[in-house]
Amino acid sequence: MKKLMFSLAAVIVVVFVSCGEKKAAVQSNQEELDEALEYMYRDSTIYGTCTDGSSMNTLQMLTDNGDTLTLSTLAAQESNCMFGQFANGDRMAVIANEKHTQALIVINLNTLLGDWVMPNPLDGTSYMGFTIKDGGIAESINQTSIVYKTWRIHNGNLQMVSVREGGGDFVEDETYKFLYLSADSMSLQGTEEVFDYVRPVVEENYDGVIIDEEDENFEDMVI
Repeated sequence: MKKLMFSLAAVIVVVFVSCGEKKAAVQSNQEELDEALEYMYRDSTIYGTCTDGSSMNTLQMLTDNGDTLTLSTLAAQESNCMFGQFANGDRMAVIANEKHTQALIVINLNTLLGDWVMPNPLDGTSYMGFTIKDGGIAESINQTSIVYKTWRIHNGNLQMVSVREGGGDFVEDETYKFLYLSADSMSLQGTEEVFDYVRPVVEENYDGVIIDEEDENFEDMVI
């Protein structure tokens, strides 16, 4: 009888130990999953303002946290990850190395702001695009089915949130990789294709009348 009771107690101990180990394993797996998700959604971008200590291959910036960083831009230049030049006072978004000595991706937010258009792929005779405004506000240009709402830089990429009307107001969160950015042109890599944008041209004709993007011949003036 004593042997039976001892054996039963041993079994109970093993069961509790086994359950404890399984619970610990599940908890460990959940913690790893939480860490992976946190890393996925964590924005490692450094935001700040270019200062007068900058030079051709060096970006000095005062971060939004109040720190002054002096970053070499050679790595960003060599990997074609310089998106817009920089000057004193420009708002910058930067991905840096762990020691914060090198800029791996450099984005001039001042260059990014404004209107961007491309030929309408449906007819090729009109234009469409979006406006990127300060404060994370985005707006559509000549698009009725897609209404852009917000934008942000996330880990060196451009994220834009839009609502596709007519389909239950479905919200889309798209991420685009920068391929090129200058004062008058921008190229973005989407999930399946590349989108090339330019600035809408506003010119003054010989009669002194301003020609803007609402002009019926505007598509002929896009650079």
